[in-house]
Amino acid sequence: MVIVLKIPVKVVTWDYAVKLSTSLARKVRESGYKVDVIVAVARGGLVPARIVADVLGVMDVLSIKIEHWVETASHTPQAKVKYSYTLSLEGKNALVIDDITDTGDSMDLAKDFVVKNFSPSVVKTATMQHIVTASKSTPDFYAEEVKEWTWFMYPWNYWEDMINLVSKIMNEKGKVTSSEELEKEFVDSYGAVPPISIEEILREMKYRGKL
Repeated sequence: MVIVLKIPVKVVTWDYAVKLSTSLARKVRESGYKVDVIVAVARGGLVPARIVADVLGVMDVLSIKIEHWVETASHTPQAKVKYSYTLSLEGKNALVIDDITDTGDSMDLAKDFVVKNFSPSVVKTATMQHIVTASKSTPDFYAEEVKEWTWFMYPWNYWEDMINLVSKIMNEKGKVTSSEELEKEFVDSYGAVPPISIEEILREMKYRGKL
């Protein structure tokens, strides 16, 4: 019997995220592109951007907040910059970093925003992962190519993703009698073992008023 996953999920460990970010930094360096300023796409790109900055020795790291995936595996119709501001990066080479190019909307918007509002000499884009079958655009640099759409659960949003994914199960199934049953439903629905215990997630959901 073939089990069809409702949402294919892959849990990314801290070690693997660091490996991808380090690989990304090395690809940028090997290309010969000299980065003066890194612009992280918040929130997903904040950690990869900091690691890349560390590997490349880049001291200036900025961020812009873009909203698109406001809920796990559910995005708004249009990506948007939440807090707009302007500054001058005249004469600087900028590198815009996000965790993944999924639809490509967030990265395209981020690059356009940096060009129009920061005015650097050159802007290039980079992500840890790039979904070739889903993204409308390709970043200049990426560490890993993904062929099949998957929701990657990065360690910097384990809690958020877990809460949203558990909520999806509970909304569909109604009352679930035990954490053991919820964990089984989680594995069956998403094909991944929860990185945080269901008991902890349920406690946090109650604290946040989601249960």
